[in-house]
Amino acid sequence: MPTTICKASAGYLFVLKCGNAMRDANVTWSRAGEPLDTPGSELQVRDGFLLFLPLQTSHNGTYTCEQRDQRGTFGEEFKVLVSASQCPEPSEDITVVTAGGLRCKQKEIFTLNSSTHIRWLKDCSPVQRQGDISVSKDGFMRLLPPATERDAGKYTCLIDISLDGRKFTAARSIQLHNSSPVLVPPQVMYPKKQVVVVKRGLRAELKCRAFIGFSEEESSMFWTVGDTQSDDHPQLKVSVGFVHEEGKVYAESNLSISEVLPQFLNVPFHCCVQNPTEHDVGLLWLREADHSAFHTTVALCLAAFLVLLAMAAAFFFFKVELVLAYRKLLPHLAKEPVPDGKLYDAFVSFLHADTLNSAEVATFALQNLPAVLEDQHGYSLYIRERDECPGEAMHDAIAATVRRCRRLIIILSMQVNASTDGGIDEAAPLRDNLTRLCYEQKVGLHDALTQNDPRVILVEFGGPVDYSNLPESLRYIKRKQGALIWTNDSPAKHKVTQPCSNRVFWKTLRYHMPSVPARRRQTLSSV
Repeated sequence: MPTTICKASAGYLFVLKCGNAMRDANVTWSRAGEPLDTPGSELQVRDGFLLFLPLQTSHNGTYTCEQRDQRGTFGEEFKVLVSASQCPEPSEDITVVTAGGLRCKQKEIFTLNSSTHIRWLKDCSPVQRQGDISVSKDGFMRLLPPATERDAGKYTCLIDISLDGRKFTAARSIQLHNSSPVLVPPQVMYPKKQVVVVKRGLRAELKCRAFIGFSEEESSMFWTVGDTQSDDHPQLKVSVGFVHEEGKVYAESNLSISEVLPQFLNVPFHCCVQNPTEHDVGLLWLREADHSAFHTTVALCLAAFLVLLAMAAAFFFFKVELVLAYRKLLPHLAKEPVPDGKLYDAFVSFLHADTLNSAEVATFALQNLPAVLEDQHGYSLYIRERDECPGEAMHDAIAATVRRCRRLIIILSMQVNASTDGGIDEAAPLRDNLTRLCYEQKVGLHDALTQNDPRVILVEFGGPVDYSNLPESLRYIKRKQGALIWTNDSPAKHKVTQPCSNRVFWKTLRYHMPSVPARRRQTLSSV
Protein backbone atom coordinates (compact mmCIF):
# COMPACT_ATOMS: atom_id res chain seq x y z
CA MET A 1 0.00 0.00 0.00
CA PRO A 2 1.56 3.37 -1.06
CA THR A 3 2.18 6.06 1.58
CA THR A 4 1.88 9.81 0.94
CA ILE A 5 3.35 12.41 3.31
CA CYS A 6 1.18 15.56 3.69
CA LYS A 7 2.46 18.73 5.35
CA ALA A 8 -0.10 21.23 6.63
CA SER A 9 -0.70 23.88 9.27
CA ALA A 10 -3.30 23.88 12.00
CA GLY A 11 -6.34 26.09 11.58
CA TYR A 12 -6.77 25.55 7.83
CA LEU A 13 -9.28 23.49 5.88
CA PHE A 14 -7.53 20.32 4.72
CA VAL A 15 -8.75 17.69 2.27
CA LEU A 16 -7.44 14.21 1.46
CA LYS A 17 -8.42 12.40 -1.73
CA CYS A 18 -8.26 8.65 -2.10
CA GLY A 19 -6.31 8.02 -5.30
CA ASN A 20 -8.37 8.38 -8.46
CA ALA A 21 -11.61 7.36 -6.92
CA MET A 22 -14.66 7.56 -9.20
CA ARG A 23 -17.82 9.23 -7.97
CA ASP A 24 -19.71 5.90 -7.81
CA ALA A 25 -16.87 4.18 -5.91
CA ASN A 26 -17.37 3.04 -2.30
CA VAL A 27 -14.69 4.81 -0.23
CA THR A 28 -14.04 4.27 3.47
CA TRP A 29 -11.58 6.12 5.70
CA SER A 30 -9.99 4.94 8.93
CA ARG A 31 -7.35 6.01 11.46
CA ALA A 32 -5.50 3.36 13.43
CA GLY A 33 -8.17 0.90 12.33
CA GLU A 34 -11.05 3.05 13.54
CA PRO A 35 -13.61 4.11 10.87
CA LEU A 36 -13.96 7.85 10.29
CA ASP A 37 -17.55 8.79 9.47
CA THR A 38 -18.95 10.72 12.38
CA PRO A 39 -21.45 13.46 11.34
CA GLY A 40 -20.86 16.86 12.95
CA SER A 41 -17.26 16.11 13.91
CA GLU A 42 -14.14 17.88 12.66
CA LEU A 43 -13.43 14.88 10.41
CA GLN A 44 -16.04 14.22 7.73
CA VAL A 45 -16.17 11.98 4.67
CA ARG A 46 -17.86 13.68 1.71
CA ASP A 47 -17.95 12.35 -1.87
CA GLY A 48 -14.95 10.15 -1.12
CA PHE A 49 -12.93 13.04 0.37
CA LEU A 50 -11.74 13.24 3.98
CA LEU A 51 -12.29 16.80 5.26
CA PHE A 52 -10.56 18.34 8.28
CA LEU A 53 -12.85 21.18 9.50
CA PRO A 54 -10.37 22.65 10.34
CA LEU A 55 -7.05 20.84 10.81
CA GLN A 56 -5.76 20.58 14.38
CA THR A 57 -2.38 19.56 15.79
CA SER A 58 -4.13 16.54 17.28
CA HIS A 59 -4.76 15.31 13.74
CA ASN A 60 -1.15 14.26 13.39
CA GLY A 61 -1.11 10.63 12.37
CA THR A 62 -1.68 8.10 9.62
CA TYR A 63 -4.92 7.82 7.67
CA THR A 64 -5.98 4.97 5.41
CA CYS A 65 -8.53 4.94 2.61
CA GLU A 66 -10.02 1.97 0.82
CA GLN A 67 -12.08 2.20 -2.36
CA ARG A 68 -14.11 -0.49 -4.07
CA ASP A 69 -15.50 -0.14 -7.62
CA GLN A 70 -15.89 -2.20 -10.77
CA ARG A 71 -12.13 -2.20 -11.18
CA GLY A 72 -11.56 -3.81 -7.79
CA THR A 73 -10.26 -2.70 -4.39
CA PHE A 74 -7.61 -0.05 -3.88
CA GLY A 75 -6.01 1.24 -0.69
CA GLU A 76 -3.74 4.25 0.11
CA GLU A 77 -2.07 5.55 3.25
CA PHE A 78 -1.52 9.22 4.15
CA LYS A 79 0.87 10.46 6.82
CA VAL A 80 -0.33 13.90 7.95
CA LEU A 81 2.23 16.22 9.57
CA VAL A 82 0.55 19.19 11.25
CA SER A 83 2.56 22.28 12.27
CA ALA A 84 1.55 25.35 14.19
CA SER A 85 3.21 27.78 11.71
CA GLN A 86 1.18 30.40 9.92
CA CYS A 87 2.13 28.97 6.54
CA PRO A 88 2.39 25.21 6.01
CA GLU A 89 5.65 23.58 5.07
CA PRO A 90 6.17 23.38 1.30
CA SER A 91 4.76 20.24 -0.19
CA GLU A 92 6.63 20.84 -3.46
CA ASP A 93 10.06 22.21 -4.39
CA ILE A 94 10.60 23.73 -7.86
CA THR A 95 13.49 25.54 -9.54
CA VAL A 96 11.91 26.61 -12.83
CA VAL A 97 8.65 28.48 -13.25
CA THR A 98 6.65 26.91 -16.07
CA ALA A 99 4.31 28.92 -18.25
CA GLY A 100 5.36 32.09 -16.48
CA GLY A 101 3.63 31.44 -13.12
CA LEU A 102 2.79 29.17 -10.14
CA ARG A 103 -0.17 26.79 -9.78
CA CYS A 104 -2.18 26.45 -6.59
CA LYS A 105 -2.83 22.68 -7.05
CA GLN A 106 -5.84 22.46 -4.71
CA LYS A 107 -8.41 21.05 -7.12
CA GLU A 108 -10.28 19.28 -4.30
CA ILE A 109 -11.11 22.63 -2.68
CA PHE A 110 -12.63 24.01 -5.87
CA THR A 111 -14.98 21.01 -6.10
CA LEU A 112 -16.51 21.79 -2.72
CA ASN A 113 -17.88 25.25 -3.50
CA SER A 114 -17.68 27.67 -6.42
CA SER A 115 -17.63 30.74 -4.16
CA THR A 116 -13.95 31.18 -3.44
CA HIS A 117 -11.39 33.93 -2.96
CA ILE A 118 -7.71 33.25 -3.73
CA ARG A 119 -4.64 34.94 -2.27
CA TRP A 120 -0.92 34.32 -2.59
CA LEU A 121 1.78 34.91 0.02
CA LYS A 122 5.54 34.95 -0.29
CA ASP A 123 7.33 33.98 2.90
CA CYS A 124 3.96 34.44 4.67
CA SER A 125 3.56 38.03 3.42
CA PRO A 126 1.57 39.40 0.44
CA VAL A 127 3.50 39.04 -2.80
CA GLN A 128 5.29 42.23 -3.79
CA ARG A 129 7.56 42.40 -6.83
CA GLN A 130 8.42 44.57 -9.84
CA GLY A 131 6.08 43.79 -12.69
CA ASP A 132 2.52 42.54 -12.99
CA ILE A 133 0.81 39.80 -10.96
CA SER A 134 -2.48 38.24 -12.02
CA VAL A 135 -4.41 35.35 -10.42
CA SER A 136 -6.91 33.31 -12.46
CA LYS A 137 -10.05 31.58 -11.19
CA ASP A 138 -8.23 28.26 -10.78
CA GLY A 139 -5.54 29.88 -8.62
CA PHE A 140 -2.79 30.19 -11.25
CA MET A 141 -0.56 33.19 -10.42
CA ARG A 142 1.11 34.66 -13.52
CA LEU A 143 4.35 36.57 -13.03
CA LEU A 144 5.31 39.26 -15.57
CA PRO A 145 8.15 39.39 -16.19
CA PRO A 146 8.85 35.73 -15.35
CA ALA A 147 10.48 34.78 -12.08
CA THR A 148 14.20 35.38 -11.62
CA GLU A 149 16.64 34.70 -8.79
CA ARG A 150 15.15 37.57 -6.81
CA ASP A 151 11.77 35.78 -6.74
CA ALA A 152 13.07 32.71 -4.85
CA GLY A 153 11.14 31.87 -1.64
CA LYS A 154 8.17 30.03 -0.14
CA TYR A 155 4.87 30.77 -1.85
CA THR A 156 1.54 29.91 -0.17
CA CYS A 157 -1.78 29.72 -1.95
CA LEU A 158 -4.72 30.62 0.32
CA ILE A 159 -8.29 29.80 -0.72
CA ASP A 160 -11.15 31.30 1.29
CA ILE A 161 -14.32 29.19 1.02
CA SER A 162 -17.77 29.03 2.59
CA LEU A 163 -18.95 25.51 3.50
CA ASP A 164 -22.16 24.63 5.34
CA GLY A 165 -22.49 28.20 6.50
CA ARG A 166 -18.97 28.24 7.94
CA LYS A 167 -15.95 30.03 6.51
CA PHE A 168 -12.70 28.17 6.07
CA THR A 169 -9.30 28.81 4.51
CA ALA A 170 -7.26 26.19 2.70
CA ALA A 171 -3.49 26.58 2.36
CA ARG A 172 -0.74 24.94 0.33
CA SER A 173 2.90 26.04 0.03
CA ILE A 174 5.49 25.74 -2.74
CA GLN A 175 9.21 26.34 -2.36
CA LEU A 176 10.69 28.22 -5.34
CA HIS A 177 14.48 28.02 -5.49
CA ASN A 178 16.80 30.25 -7.50
CA SER A 179 15.19 30.31 -10.94
CA SER A 180 16.40 31.27 -14.39
CA PRO A 181 14.12 33.27 -16.70
CA VAL A 182 11.87 31.28 -18.94
CA LEU A 183 13.07 31.29 -22.55
CA VAL A 184 10.36 31.75 -25.16
CA PRO A 185 10.66 31.48 -28.95
CA PRO A 186 11.70 34.84 -30.47
CA GLN A 187 9.48 36.48 -33.06
CA VAL A 188 10.45 39.04 -35.72
CA MET A 189 7.86 41.82 -35.82
CA TYR A 190 9.26 43.54 -38.93
CA PRO A 191 10.35 43.30 -41.66
CA LYS A 192 8.05 40.63 -43.04
CA LYS A 193 8.47 40.22 -46.80
CA GLN A 194 8.75 43.95 -47.34
CA VAL A 195 10.20 45.92 -50.27
CA VAL A 196 12.33 49.00 -49.58
CA VAL A 197 12.75 51.51 -52.41
CA VAL A 198 16.29 52.92 -52.61
CA LYS A 199 18.44 54.95 -54.98
CA ARG A 200 21.54 53.36 -56.42
CA GLY A 201 24.77 54.87 -55.13
CA LEU A 202 23.14 56.59 -52.12
CA ARG A 203 22.84 55.66 -48.44
CA ALA A 204 20.06 53.48 -47.04
CA GLU A 205 18.90 52.40 -43.58
CA LEU A 206 17.18 49.07 -42.84
CA LYS A 207 15.51 48.37 -39.49
CA CYS A 208 14.56 45.14 -37.75
CA ARG A 209 12.60 44.60 -34.52
CA ALA A 210 11.90 41.32 -32.75
CA PHE A 211 10.33 40.13 -29.49
CA ILE A 212 12.88 37.93 -27.69
CA GLY A 213 11.07 37.19 -24.41
CA PHE A 214 11.68 38.56 -20.97
CA SER A 215 15.47 38.75 -20.84
CA GLU A 216 18.33 39.75 -23.11
CA GLU A 217 20.39 36.72 -22.08
CA GLU A 218 21.29 34.08 -24.65
CA SER A 219 19.65 36.03 -27.50
CA SER A 220 21.38 37.30 -30.63
CA MET A 221 20.45 39.14 -33.84
CA PHE A 222 22.34 39.37 -37.14
CA TRP A 223 21.82 40.07 -40.88
CA THR A 224 22.50 38.09 -44.04
CA VAL A 225 22.54 39.28 -47.65
CA GLY A 226 21.62 36.51 -50.02
CA ASP A 227 23.95 33.64 -49.05
CA THR A 228 26.53 35.89 -47.36
CA GLN A 229 26.93 37.47 -43.96
CA SER A 230 26.66 41.24 -43.55
CA ASP A 231 30.25 41.30 -42.28
CA ASP A 232 31.41 40.20 -45.74
CA HIS A 233 30.44 43.59 -47.21
CA PRO A 234 32.40 46.70 -46.18
CA GLN A 235 29.43 48.89 -47.18
CA LEU A 236 27.25 47.33 -44.44
CA LYS A 237 27.34 48.19 -40.74
CA VAL A 238 25.12 46.50 -38.14
CA SER A 239 24.09 47.84 -34.71
CA VAL A 240 21.95 45.92 -32.18
CA GLY A 241 20.16 47.19 -29.07
CA PHE A 242 17.54 45.98 -26.58
CA VAL A 243 14.37 47.77 -25.48
CA HIS A 244 12.32 46.92 -22.36
CA GLU A 245 8.60 47.66 -22.62
CA GLU A 246 6.04 46.54 -20.02
CA GLY A 247 8.20 43.67 -18.81
CA LYS A 248 8.94 42.42 -22.32
CA VAL A 249 12.27 42.65 -24.11
CA TYR A 250 12.63 43.58 -27.78
CA ALA A 251 15.77 43.46 -29.90
CA GLU A 252 16.26 46.21 -32.47
CA SER A 253 18.89 46.27 -35.20
CA ASN A 254 19.85 48.87 -37.81
CA LEU A 255 21.64 47.87 -40.99
CA SER A 256 23.36 50.93 -42.46
CA ILE A 257 24.30 50.79 -46.14
CA SER A 258 26.86 53.47 -46.98
CA GLU A 259 26.38 52.93 -50.73
CA VAL A 260 23.67 50.93 -52.46
CA LEU A 261 25.53 48.74 -54.95
CA PRO A 262 23.88 46.87 -57.85
CA GLN A 263 24.51 43.51 -56.13
CA PHE A 264 22.29 44.63 -53.24
CA LEU A 265 19.25 45.13 -55.47
CA ASN A 266 16.56 42.43 -55.69
CA VAL A 267 18.53 40.24 -53.26
CA PRO A 268 16.89 38.91 -50.06
CA PHE A 269 18.04 40.61 -46.86
CA HIS A 270 17.38 38.41 -43.80
CA CYS A 271 17.16 39.72 -40.24
CA CYS A 272 17.80 36.71 -38.00
CA VAL A 273 17.06 36.46 -34.25
CA GLN A 274 17.67 33.37 -32.13
CA ASN A 275 18.02 31.93 -28.62
CA PRO A 276 18.59 28.35 -27.38
CA THR A 277 14.91 27.49 -27.88
CA GLU A 278 14.12 28.72 -31.40
CA HIS A 279 14.96 31.22 -34.17
CA ASP A 280 12.96 33.49 -36.49
CA VAL A 281 13.76 35.37 -39.71
CA GLY A 282 12.53 38.63 -41.22
CA LEU A 283 12.77 39.20 -44.98
CA LEU A 284 13.02 42.25 -47.23
CA TRP A 285 14.30 43.26 -50.67
CA LEU A 286 15.89 46.44 -51.99
CA ARG A 287 14.36 47.78 -55.17
CA GLU A 288 15.63 50.72 -57.16
CA ALA A 289 13.28 53.68 -57.37
CA ASP A 290 11.19 53.71 -60.54
CA HIS A 291 11.89 56.97 -62.33
CA SER A 292 9.43 56.30 -65.14
CA ALA A 293 6.69 58.17 -63.32
CA PHE A 294 9.04 61.12 -62.81
CA HIS A 295 10.09 61.07 -66.44
CA THR A 296 6.46 60.84 -67.52
CA THR A 297 5.59 63.79 -65.30
CA VAL A 298 8.48 65.83 -66.71
CA ALA A 299 7.47 64.92 -70.25
CA LEU A 300 3.86 65.88 -69.58
CA CYS A 301 4.89 69.16 -67.98
CA LEU A 302 7.23 69.92 -70.90
CA ALA A 303 4.51 69.02 -73.39
CA ALA A 304 2.01 71.19 -71.53
CA PHE A 305 4.54 74.04 -71.51
CA LEU A 306 5.15 73.67 -75.24
CA VAL A 307 1.41 73.55 -75.88
CA LEU A 308 0.90 76.69 -73.81
CA LEU A 309 3.83 78.32 -75.61
CA ALA A 310 2.38 77.33 -78.97
CA MET A 311 -1.03 78.62 -77.92
CA ALA A 312 0.51 81.88 -76.74
CA ALA A 313 2.43 82.22 -80.02
CA ALA A 314 -0.68 81.34 -82.01
CA PHE A 315 -2.71 83.88 -80.07
CA PHE A 316 0.02 86.49 -80.55
CA PHE A 317 0.21 85.99 -84.32
CA PHE A 318 -3.42 85.07 -84.95
CA LYS A 319 -5.23 86.85 -82.15
CA VAL A 320 -7.24 88.94 -84.59
CA GLU A 321 -8.50 85.85 -86.46
CA LEU A 322 -9.15 84.01 -83.19
CA VAL A 323 -11.15 86.84 -81.65
CA LEU A 324 -13.21 87.29 -84.82
CA ALA A 325 -13.88 83.55 -85.02
CA TYR A 326 -14.90 83.51 -81.35
CA ARG A 327 -17.32 86.37 -81.90
CA LYS A 328 -18.81 84.47 -84.81
CA LEU A 329 -19.43 81.43 -82.60
CA LEU A 330 -20.44 83.40 -79.51
CA PRO A 331 -24.18 83.57 -80.33
CA HIS A 332 -24.26 79.76 -80.44
CA LEU A 333 -22.35 79.34 -77.18
CA ALA A 334 -23.88 81.93 -74.87
CA LYS A 335 -27.02 83.91 -74.34
CA GLU A 336 -27.48 87.39 -75.73
CA PRO A 337 -25.62 89.85 -73.42
CA VAL A 338 -27.58 92.33 -71.35
CA PRO A 339 -28.01 95.66 -73.21
CA ASP A 340 -25.51 98.30 -72.10
CA GLY A 341 -27.68 101.27 -73.06
CA LYS A 342 -25.46 102.26 -76.00
CA LEU A 343 -27.13 103.32 -79.26
CA TYR A 344 -24.19 103.12 -81.69
CA ASP A 345 -21.18 100.86 -82.04
CA ALA A 346 -18.86 103.71 -83.04
CA PHE A 347 -18.74 107.49 -83.51
CA VAL A 348 -16.68 108.36 -86.62
CA SER A 349 -14.74 111.64 -86.41
CA PHE A 350 -12.32 113.13 -88.97
CA LEU A 351 -10.65 116.53 -89.36
CA HIS A 352 -12.15 118.98 -91.79
CA ALA A 353 -9.08 120.59 -93.30
CA ASP A 354 -8.79 122.53 -96.52
CA THR A 355 -6.19 120.16 -97.97
CA LEU A 356 -5.84 118.16 -101.14
CA ASN A 357 -6.56 114.83 -99.48
CA SER A 358 -9.48 116.00 -97.31
CA ALA A 359 -11.90 114.75 -99.96
CA GLU A 360 -10.27 111.31 -99.80
CA VAL A 361 -10.60 111.29 -96.01
CA ALA A 362 -14.27 112.29 -96.26
CA THR A 363 -14.89 109.59 -98.87
CA PHE A 364 -13.25 107.02 -96.65
CA ALA A 365 -15.27 108.11 -93.58
CA LEU A 366 -18.62 108.61 -95.33
CA GLN A 367 -18.52 105.76 -97.84
CA ASN A 368 -15.84 103.12 -97.23
CA LEU A 369 -16.40 102.68 -93.51
CA PRO A 370 -20.21 102.31 -93.73
CA ALA A 371 -19.93 100.01 -96.76
CA VAL A 372 -17.78 97.52 -94.84
CA LEU A 373 -18.73 97.88 -91.18
CA GLU A 374 -22.46 98.53 -91.62
CA ASP A 375 -23.40 96.78 -94.83
CA GLN A 376 -21.15 93.72 -94.52
CA HIS A 377 -20.81 93.21 -90.78
CA GLY A 378 -23.89 94.79 -89.22
CA TYR A 379 -22.27 97.58 -87.16
CA SER A 380 -24.17 100.77 -86.31
CA LEU A 381 -22.11 103.91 -86.94
CA TYR A 382 -22.74 107.58 -86.26
CA ILE A 383 -21.01 109.87 -88.76
CA ARG A 384 -21.52 113.51 -87.99
CA GLU A 385 -21.90 114.91 -91.47
CA ARG A 386 -24.17 112.03 -92.40
CA ASP A 387 -26.30 111.49 -89.30
CA GLU A 388 -26.60 114.87 -87.58
CA CYS A 389 -29.99 116.59 -87.53
CA PRO A 390 -30.15 120.24 -88.73
CA GLY A 391 -31.14 122.77 -86.14
CA GLU A 392 -30.16 120.83 -83.00
CA ALA A 393 -27.80 122.30 -80.47
CA MET A 394 -24.51 121.06 -81.88
CA HIS A 395 -22.40 120.81 -78.74
CA ASP A 396 -25.06 119.20 -76.57
CA ALA A 397 -26.09 116.76 -79.28
CA ILE A 398 -22.51 115.74 -80.02
CA ALA A 399 -21.67 115.22 -76.34
CA ALA A 400 -24.80 113.10 -75.81
CA THR A 401 -24.18 111.05 -78.95
CA VAL A 402 -20.51 110.34 -78.16
CA ARG A 403 -21.48 109.04 -74.73
CA ARG A 404 -23.95 106.65 -76.36
CA CYS A 405 -21.28 105.09 -78.59
CA ARG A 406 -19.10 102.11 -77.70
CA ARG A 407 -16.10 103.25 -79.75
CA LEU A 408 -14.72 106.57 -81.02
CA ILE A 409 -12.98 106.22 -84.41
CA ILE A 410 -10.70 109.21 -85.05
CA ILE A 411 -9.36 109.47 -88.59
CA LEU A 412 -6.13 111.49 -88.97
CA SER A 413 -4.49 112.17 -92.31
CA MET A 414 -1.16 113.33 -93.72
CA GLN A 415 -1.86 116.99 -94.48
CA VAL A 416 -0.74 118.28 -97.85
CA ASN A 417 -0.97 122.13 -98.02
CA ALA A 418 -0.28 124.46 -100.86
CA SER A 419 3.08 126.26 -100.57
CA THR A 420 3.60 129.95 -101.14
CA ASP A 421 4.93 129.37 -104.62
CA GLY A 422 1.80 127.48 -105.67
CA GLY A 423 3.37 124.00 -105.40
CA ILE A 424 2.56 121.13 -103.09
CA ASP A 425 4.31 121.06 -99.73
CA GLU A 426 3.88 117.50 -98.35
CA ALA A 427 5.91 118.20 -95.23
CA ALA A 428 3.92 121.22 -94.10
CA PRO A 429 2.59 120.87 -90.51
CA LEU A 430 -1.04 121.14 -89.49
CA ARG A 431 -0.96 124.82 -88.74
CA ASP A 432 -4.59 125.17 -87.78
CA ASN A 433 -5.34 121.66 -86.36
CA LEU A 434 -5.55 122.78 -82.76
CA THR A 435 -8.27 125.31 -83.53
CA ARG A 436 -10.11 123.15 -86.03
CA LEU A 437 -10.06 119.92 -84.04
CA CYS A 438 -13.60 118.58 -84.00
CA TYR A 439 -15.55 119.11 -80.84
CA GLU A 440 -16.58 115.44 -80.77
CA GLN A 441 -12.92 114.48 -80.51
CA LYS A 442 -12.45 116.71 -77.48
CA VAL A 443 -15.48 115.22 -75.74
CA GLY A 444 -14.61 111.62 -76.68
CA LEU A 445 -10.95 111.90 -75.70
CA HIS A 446 -11.86 113.40 -72.33
CA ASP A 447 -14.25 110.52 -71.53
CA ALA A 448 -11.84 107.93 -72.91
CA LEU A 449 -8.98 109.14 -70.74
CA THR A 450 -11.04 109.60 -67.57
CA GLN A 451 -13.57 106.78 -67.83
CA ASN A 452 -12.15 104.49 -70.57
CA ASP A 453 -15.55 104.80 -72.28
CA PRO A 454 -15.76 105.06 -75.18
CA ARG A 455 -12.56 103.34 -76.27
CA VAL A 456 -10.65 105.21 -78.95
CA ILE A 457 -9.51 103.74 -82.30
CA LEU A 458 -6.96 105.87 -84.18
CA VAL A 459 -6.85 105.49 -87.98
CA GLU A 460 -3.99 107.11 -89.87
CA PHE A 461 -5.14 107.75 -93.42
CA GLY A 462 -2.54 107.42 -96.13
CA GLY A 463 0.39 106.69 -93.81
CA PRO A 464 1.98 107.71 -90.50
CA VAL A 465 0.93 111.05 -89.04
CA ASP A 466 3.13 113.62 -87.31
CA TYR A 467 1.64 114.02 -83.81
CA SER A 468 3.95 116.81 -82.70
CA ASN A 469 1.33 119.50 -83.42
CA LEU A 470 -1.60 117.47 -82.14
CA PRO A 471 -2.99 117.56 -78.57
CA GLU A 472 -1.24 115.63 -75.82
CA SER A 473 -4.32 113.39 -75.42
CA LEU A 474 -3.92 112.06 -78.97
CA ARG A 475 -0.18 111.61 -78.51
CA TYR A 476 -0.83 109.65 -75.30
CA ILE A 477 -3.33 107.30 -77.00
CA LYS A 478 -0.90 106.82 -79.89
CA ARG A 479 1.87 105.81 -77.45
CA LYS A 480 -0.43 103.57 -75.42
CA GLN A 481 -2.24 101.54 -78.11
CA GLY A 482 -0.86 102.58 -81.49
CA ALA A 483 -2.94 103.28 -84.59
CA LEU A 484 -4.29 101.52 -87.68
CA ILE A 485 -2.88 102.62 -91.03
CA TRP A 486 -5.02 102.85 -94.14
CA THR A 487 -2.94 102.86 -97.33
CA ASN A 488 -4.09 104.04 -100.73
CA ASP A 489 -4.11 101.79 -103.73
CA SER A 490 -0.73 103.23 -104.67
CA PRO A 491 1.29 102.85 -101.46
CA ALA A 492 4.44 104.11 -103.19
CA LYS A 493 2.96 107.57 -103.02
CA HIS A 494 3.66 107.66 -99.27
CA LYS A 495 6.37 106.13 -97.14
CA VAL A 496 4.51 103.67 -94.88
CA THR A 497 6.42 102.40 -91.82
CA GLN A 498 3.80 99.74 -90.92
CA PRO A 499 2.33 98.61 -94.24
CA CYS A 500 -0.73 96.38 -94.26
CA SER A 501 -3.21 95.36 -96.92
CA ASN A 502 -6.76 96.64 -96.81
CA ARG A 503 -7.91 93.12 -95.91
CA VAL A 504 -5.70 93.12 -92.85
CA PHE A 505 -6.83 96.64 -92.02
CA TRP A 506 -10.50 95.69 -91.97
CA LYS A 507 -9.84 92.60 -89.85
CA THR A 508 -7.82 94.63 -87.35
CA LEU A 509 -10.48 97.34 -87.25
CA ARG A 510 -13.18 94.76 -86.56
CA TYR A 511 -10.95 93.28 -83.84
CA HIS A 512 -10.94 96.63 -82.03
CA MET A 513 -14.67 97.07 -82.56
CA PRO A 514 -17.21 95.50 -80.13
CA SER A 515 -19.12 92.32 -80.93
CA VAL A 516 -22.14 92.70 -83.17
CA PRO A 517 -25.38 91.68 -81.39
CA ALA A 518 -26.77 88.39 -82.68
CA ARG A 519 -30.11 89.88 -83.68
CA ARG A 520 -28.38 92.45 -85.91
CA ARG A 521 -26.20 89.71 -87.45
CA GLN A 522 -29.27 87.58 -88.17
CA THR A 523 -31.03 90.58 -89.75
CA LEU A 524 -28.00 91.23 -91.94
CA SER A 525 -27.77 87.60 -93.10
CA SER A 526 -31.45 87.52 -94.01
CA VAL A 527 -31.21 90.57 -96.27
